[in-house]
Amino acid sequence: MVLALEKLQRLQEYTEALADTAPITFEQYLDMFGEDDDYELIDGVAVERMSAQIDHELLFMWLARLFGDFVEQNRLGVVLGSRAAVRISDFRGRLPDLLFVRSERMHIVQQKAIYGAPDLVLEIISPGERRSDIIQREADYRTVGVQEIWLVDRPRGRVRVVRKQDNHYEEQEFGEGEIESVVLPGLRLQVQWLLSDERPPVHEVLKEIGG
Repeated sequence: MVLALEKLQRLQEYTEALADTAPITFEQYLDMFGEDDDYELIDGVAVERMSAQIDHELLFMWLARLFGDFVEQNRLGVVLGSRAAVRISDFRGRLPDLLFVRSERMHIVQQKAIYGAPDLVLEIISPGERRSDIIQREADYRTVGVQEIWLVDRPRGRVRVVRKQDNHYEEQEFGEGEIESVVLPGLRLQVQWLLSDERPPVHEVLKEIGG
């Protein structure tokens, strides 16, 4: 009941901010919305993300366990998911499905948000998500300098991987085969695991890749 009242109050504050036609800043956005809310900040306006379908959630949980266990066992850094806001600019903030930050860059991971570019970001594209929104999401991650971006596009049957090389990005699309992370050397995934509903247990994958 208390959480519901707090959420209602935050939404009321946001509505009043809109009534003044003033864009809200990233810091105001963090104060208005919490871990139980699924809003991103786009050009000073809080925009609710689409509700996830079950196949999206099953893949997300599998990936969260796999990436999380691999990173923890190899003491590489931290993996966070879906409610960790990433500051893009004063008036933009994103909620990646998964993100990884190296141990030596943990200073960017603060209590309320990530203030800096994660080393890796992974997004699971939802059915019905507009192409323009997908492009803008990728552009935002490029803007802050994310080293490696995975876009798992199940509706189109492909995985798009974008990697930063010096001052530009190199792009690859996979419909089959294997993807190996550059940011997380040794982390190899079969594309079919990401695009279908049939996946091996996490512990079997970790045993195979030596996690």
